[in-house]
Amino acid sequence: MKKLHEIREAKAAKVKLMRDVIAKADTEKRSLSADEQATFNTLKTEIEGLEGEEQRAQFMTDLERRMTGDRVTETDFSNVERRVVLLDVIRAGMEGRALDGAAAEFAQETERRTGKKAQGFYVPMAAFDTRPVEQRDAQTTTTAAGIVPDDFRADQFIGPLRNALVMRSLGARVLTGLRGDVVIPKYKSGMTAGWVAENESLSTSGMSFDDPVTLKPRHVGALTELSRQLIQQSSPDINGLVRDDLSAVMGQALDSALLSGDGVKQPLGLLNMTGIQTASLATPDWEGVLRIIEKLDLVNVNGGRWLSNPSVKRVLAATQKAANTGIYLSDGTSMAGYPLVTTNQVPNKAGTPATGRLLFGDFTQLILGIWSEVDILVNPYAQDAFSKGNVLVRAMMTCDQAVRHPEAFVSVDDVSIA
Repeated sequence: MKKLHEIREAKAAKVKLMRDVIAKADTEKRSLSADEQATFNTLKTEIEGLEGEEQRAQFMTDLERRMTGDRVTETDFSNVERRVVLLDVIRAGMEGRALDGAAAEFAQETERRTGKKAQGFYVPMAAFDTRPVEQRDAQTTTTAAGIVPDDFRADQFIGPLRNALVMRSLGARVLTGLRGDVVIPKYKSGMTAGWVAENESLSTSGMSFDDPVTLKPRHVGALTELSRQLIQQSSPDINGLVRDDLSAVMGQALDSALLSGDGVKQPLGLLNMTGIQTASLATPDWEGVLRIIEKLDLVNVNGGRWLSNPSVKRVLAATQKAANTGIYLSDGTSMAGYPLVTTNQVPNKAGTPATGRLLFGDFTQLILGIWSEVDILVNPYAQDAFSKGNVLVRAMMTCDQAVRHPEAFVSVDDVSIA
């Protein structure tokens, strides 16, 4: 029997061929020829056969896991994610042994769901959670300093100041467990209704479809060298230090690409997508803010959010709605009743002088496709690292981004921030 991921990849390939047949006829504005119809019917039969194989393979996979008692239920899966400790995974790779505990449960379940085996070890994005937990422990010494030892407070480690990562938290739709390229059909226009007089014929109308939304695998990764002693320490504070360092570079690379990626090696960023609406706020005022909101209302989009950077936030919070009212465009966290999120990840528009960017839109229209969760691979044999007893740790993730309706966003790039 073929492996589950092989069946799904074969099915995806045949679906693409079917779409190509239809697309060619649509481009030439004609019906399918006899040969094209025969090809379409053959592919349809083959896909139906593959769907049967897929169901059988999935059933056998699930059955085998139930028999061995290691199946993770959907209800418990999120709890398993939260219990994975990144340093345990790295230590297992360094020592050349299998995972255990929550890390093993997560890796096994992820491989079952995706049908793919990781090059190293799968770890969840939750293992890179960097939300701060405030801890306050007062310590003072006023006398006998010479006999009081220093307290090494790893739990109070002072890390670098980093940009806030916001794109996923704004509500993007996340598709996980992907295999082949993703093609999502998109509606363009439909039938129309019309009034007629007695004995008058109705006009015929039909549906049409826009270019489909597509996603394809794009890879982001980080490579770092960790000392043997650091990895062998059992303190959870060291786990936090390793986690923060890896998550910072991975998260910032992903967040930046989702905002302003070039669409070549990176996902195409929201700021570079065609079809985004534009507006001007060169001289910020209340009328301009309302016109931006109106643009979304006119295309039937609700649930907008503002996204910008601290410079634009300052300008909006310092601009009054009307002179001498003491009421400002923004209170720093919202504007016109819609949430305002700020991060240095939003770049200003280059120029002399530079101008600030402001986005308003429904971020649930973004689709983040994930082919591979973060895959950790540990290499203790790289020559330079090996000579010092250190290990190289590689973290990689495969994903892409698309937007369902570009008109659900309004981009402003001329806010004066001087």
